[in-house]
Formats: sequence, C-alpha cells, structure tokens
Amino acid sequence: MLNFILSVLFTVALYLIMRAYPRYKVNSFHAIVFNYYSCVVTGIFLTPDLGVFQNVQWDSTGTLLTLSLGSMFVIAFMFIGLTAQKVSVTAASLAGNMSLVIPVLFGLFIFQNNNKEFTALNYTGLLLALFALALGAVQISGKKDVQSDAKNQSGNYLLWLLPILTFFGSGTNNTLINYLSSTYYPPGQTTVFMIIACVGAVLIGSTLLLYKILINKEKLELRSVAGGIILGVPNFLSLYFLLKALAAFGNSAAYVFPVYNILTMLVSSFAAWVIYKEKLNIYNKIGLLLAVAAIILISYQELGL
Repeated sequence: MLNFILSVLFTVALYLIMRAYPRYKVNSFHAIVFNYYSCVVTGIFLTPDLGVFQNVQWDSTGTLLTLSLGSMFVIAFMFIGLTAQKVSVTAASLAGNMSLVIPVLFGLFIFQNNNKEFTALNYTGLLLALFALALGAVQISGKKDVQSDAKNQSGNYLLWLLPILTFFGSGTNNTLINYLSSTYYPPGQTTVFMIIACVGAVLIGSTLLLYKILINKEKLELRSVAGGIILGVPNFLSLYFLLKALAAFGNSAAYVFPVYNILTMLVSSFAAWVIYKEKLNIYNKIGLLLAVAAIILISYQELGL
C-alpha cells in the first residue's frame, strides 16, 4: 500500500510542476525531452547493481518493445500538451483520466492477469469510476464549454481529434507498461525496464528536439532544461512505485489503475485547491463523492468489507 500512496503523490507532484510551466515561460516540449534524461539518471541511482545491464540483450523482442514504449511516452506527453493548449485543460484531464478503461479492459479480458474474480459490485465500481472522473473534470479549467472553445479555433474541428489521441495514447501507455513489465522482466528488474523505456524516450525526443532547433530554429533556453530535469524525478518515481504496486497486487490492472486514477484525482483536486486556490463546482464535488464510492466498490474485498 505504501508503493500505491507514493505513486499517487509523485504523480500529483508531476501535475503541479507542469501546471507551473506557463508562469515561468518553460517550453513544454523541450522540458519533456530533458525530463527523460533526468529519468534515466534517477533510475541509475535506484539500481542497486548496475552490472545487470550487461545481461540486457538489446536486440531481443522485449528490449525492442520497451524502447518503442519510450517513444510512446513522448508521443502521449505531446498529445496531452497539445490538447491542453489547443482545446482546454479540461479536455486533457478528462481524456487522460478516462483512459484507465483501456488497461482495465485489457487486464480483464485479454491478459486475464487480475488476481481476483470480479463481482457485480466491482463492475459497478468501474462504471462509477468513469462517471466520477468525467464529473471531476467538468469545467475545472474555468472555461464555459469545450465545444464552443473548439469552434473558435478558426473553425478547425480537427481539434476534436486531440482529446481522442490523448485518450488512446495514455491508455496504450498504461496497458503496455503492465504487459511488458510483467511479461519480459522479473520483479527485481523494475528499474531496468523503466530505464530502457526512458532511453527510448530520450532517443525519439532528442531527435525531434534537434529537428526543431536546427530546422525550425527554436531556441533552447536554460529554464526549459531546468524544468525538465526537475520534472524527471517525480515522473520516474511515479512509474517506479506504480510498477511496484502492480507487482504487489499480482499485476491486476483491473484493480490498480482505477484506484490509482481516482486517488490521483482526489489528491490533485485538494492540492490545486490549497496551492492554486482552485474552486470545485457542484459537478466536481459530486464526482469526488462518486470517486470514494467507486474505490470502495472496486476494492471492497481487499478492504475486508
């Protein structure tokens, strides 16, 4: 349970840091790239025996798939950023949190790696979780209507693709993390898996960044590098402890991801209220209540109820 809590706290820290980027004029994409350099360094510090990398077969299926996962890390982050900037923060938050349904469905019906039999109450909890996450995202950014905002973007209705891409990008990431870590890596190689994935993110991210600097003549500023380095520590630790929580619960994505997403929403809402003075509307408050109910229904067996 400690791993679960730490994963949620570091994820919330991740959101709070990214929320501060506009205030300090940090280029989000530049910071995302250097964030993965920081992730690799953090992972190395957490690896008790660096000699384990000598046994990595870099041309094996598992390693190549993990490197490809690193590419998805960058792509999903880009979709989240574009959705927040071009559509609304509300749309980005909703799409990211709702993506939990993808690893849950894969865990239940494809991988079948849940460590318990789901009952009607558990499924009811999953449905409540979706309602809770939807209500929790309503008008969080203070914008009146996502649709009207999208129409104002020079009539570019293709903007509606961004939340969809964010949904599938985030959901694909979580699904692949669960599958690859449990299939190709023993429990003691959590950091090895993550470092390889982050190396993949460094490769694709650096390539894109060089293109932007050399071809698009973008200027790389120190504040963006520093913002990425700071971001990388909680980013790595959030995934590190999430993988440990998954292992502790038998890689049961159907249990871990709903509770993880809901707890993240609850803590994020509280942190935003304390730090950024964000206020919750009636929909948000109902969403938080439903979130608590969903957690109880999803995990009542583990809670001994």
